[in-house]
Amino acid sequence: MEELRIPVGGESVSALLIRPPQAKALYLFAHGAGAGMTHVSMASNAEGLAAREIATLRYQFPYMEKGLKRPDFPNVAQVAVRAAAAEAITKAPDLPLFAGGRSFGGRMTSQAQAASPLPGVRGLAFLGFPLHPAGKPGTERAEHLKDIEVPMLFVSGDHDALAQPELLRPVVKGLGDRAVLHVVRGADHSLKVAAKTGRTAADAEAEALDALAAWMIRRTGH
Repeated sequence: MEELRIPVGGESVSALLIRPPQAKALYLFAHGAGAGMTHVSMASNAEGLAAREIATLRYQFPYMEKGLKRPDFPNVAQVAVRAAAAEAITKAPDLPLFAGGRSFGGRMTSQAQAASPLPGVRGLAFLGFPLHPAGKPGTERAEHLKDIEVPMLFVSGDHDALAQPELLRPVVKGLGDRAVLHVVRGADHSLKVAAKTGRTAADAEAEALDALAAWMIRRTGH
């Protein structure tokens, strides 16, 4: 694992690059609103992807780097996404590049892509796309997705309180051939599962990462 610093708006944020020996693609992996790139779930996902021959570049949003609790405004977050994407190309120019992340990080990445395509990014992959706030179902947060022309993968639990399946499915279907939805049975927004499902968090994580890695690798020509 390589520790990096990425310049963002006159400051810099920390980042972590994991590149397995036989890497077939690089995933620009943004964290969610409540936990940074070193959170146990982010680390586990990155290590799991490495085992599946996917390199990852994790990075902090500026607010997380400063230890603040309130997420950055979208314009600030999108600057960080673009800076991290540029760093990814510099560090691994030979690897096909994909971008996205967990929850907030995935949405900030999609907004950046919708505003102006990220150079070199072949597709976007989301782990728990936050379609709406908890308890406030709606699809307004998905309106920008229609402006994205690269392929998209949505990995979402069928118990996700921030993306009710009955709302997410038609959103993804409305994007046509560009978008694919993989539903993880019994999983919530964090891909955790209740014991009564007979599954474990490790089962849900493995399913999600299998789907993510396979989708990326199919788009690299391997």
